[in-house]
Amino acid sequence: MGDPLILAVVIVFIGVAVLTGVVASAVLARQSPERRRLREMTAAAGGGVSASALTLGPTQDVVVKRVSAFVPKSPKEMGRLQRRLTRAGFPHGRAAVYFAAAEIVLPIGLALATVAYMGVARGGFLALVMAGIGYTLPGLWLARKTRARQKQIENGLPDALDLLIVCVEAGAGLDAAIVKASEELALAYPYLAEELRMINIETRAGKPRLEAFRNFAQRTGVDDVRALVAMLVQTDRFGTSIAQALRTHAAVARTKRRQRAEERAAKLGVKLVFPLVFCLFPALYVVVLGPAVIKIMHSFLGE
Repeated sequence: MGDPLILAVVIVFIGVAVLTGVVASAVLARQSPERRRLREMTAAAGGGVSASALTLGPTQDVVVKRVSAFVPKSPKEMGRLQRRLTRAGFPHGRAAVYFAAAEIVLPIGLALATVAYMGVARGGFLALVMAGIGYTLPGLWLARKTRARQKQIENGLPDALDLLIVCVEAGAGLDAAIVKASEELALAYPYLAEELRMINIETRAGKPRLEAFRNFAQRTGVDDVRALVAMLVQTDRFGTSIAQALRTHAAVARTKRRQRAEERAAKLGVKLVFPLVFCLFPALYVVVLGPAVIKIMHSFLGE
């Protein structure tokens, strides 16, 4: 009886600690010197600024404000999380708030559901395990989403460079070539096409082209894209032919893509060992050795 009681006390302690931390973080955020100073300036100005404007951030969504008030993460951690979500294809500021809230709600929800279904005595330890799984699930999902997106961008980069070369050699400007490449790659490589459209939007908004390419490399986190941006910077600095530079980089990117495919093909034999051992060999042993084992058992039992 002692162990279930200890587990129940630990679960209650963890829940109270998490709730206390969330409430304390919200209270401290509201009572910070910056917020007090803003409220004093607002009162002195006669209420010209609404209270909702005191929430600093890229979005003024009411739901996001309410959720972010209970997320125990510093602005630095939220910025780091936002960069990770941007590489996964979620550039909006509300995605970081929802993801941080999921890291809190999911483990608590799984733990409470386990305790409610199995009881504290039988499911106390399992509730702790489920809470740990619930905390790691959002991170695993984000890592998987990021890898899939980066892989598609890596595989589609040679084709995008070929389209850019054709458009540039046909007399089109680089901006028009980027627009045409994004339209042609929308079906085969939608993530890469989205990034190319973002480059075009940034250049139309007034950003320098090289800065837009640097943002492209920062958003994706792909080594091939970083190499492409470095090549474009050097081409712009020394005034060399951009078509020839793109052709050289496309050949290198295509070679890397072929090498990655060959590497995965070489690993396939090792990866097939586990399905063979656990799925095929047991059935094979039953079919081949089963009749002999039955005959031996009949011989020894005298039936």
